[in-house]
Amino acid sequence: MTVRTVADDAAGRAVAIAVLRAGGIVALPTDTVYGIAVALETPGGIERLFEVKRRTPGKGIALLLADAGQAASIGVITRAADALAAACWPGGLTIVVARRPDVALPPALTGGLATIGLRVPDHAAPRALAHEAGPLPTTSANVSGFAEAADAAGIAAQLGDGVDLILDGGSAAGGPASTVVDCAGRTPVVLRRGAIAVEHLNEVLVAAGLPGDLEVAG
Repeated sequence: MTVRTVADDAAGRAVAIAVLRAGGIVALPTDTVYGIAVALETPGGIERLFEVKRRTPGKGIALLLADAGQAASIGVITRAADALAAACWPGGLTIVVARRPDVALPPALTGGLATIGLRVPDHAAPRALAHEAGPLPTTSANVSGFAEAADAAGIAAQLGDGVDLILDGGSAAGGPASTVVDCAGRTPVVLRRGAIAVEHLNEVLVAAGLPGDLEVAG
């Protein structure tokens, strides 16, 4: 079966939004690699993402956001998280925050944790889709253990009709993965080094009147 593919333009994004709202899985370009996403409220949607990737459940999935304003609808935004988001979004920073206790999230999304990873990517496509369909659970567009697909043809070859639509934005930009900072506790901790240097994050925190001595896990 040939996967439906549309160009990453205004018309194509409208189709992708409709597919998401109908409960489908969309492969979409981001500022690094392609991802596969599903609408957050889709029953069993997170589990289907795992199934498409052939990945064992248990590891949480981050949410891609339209803008920093969506973060507060999902998580508890600390001063550190707010400062880092203002300085680094859109961009290569994933911020881990505590889940809002009054917001129900699918258990499979967080892997049973009380925290959630959030990011505003530096690419218009996922931001446009998240603006209309809400924060998007998104994981890389590949079978677990295989390299990320670099383009629409690669996605179709790896995932086949496991996805309902491919939003074709050409070849993936590539580059380093996002830096991940856990801001859920009293002291932020860098969980993964990546696109944004720890030194820059420390400077952002100092400018916000916060300690600029980020701990790096591991």
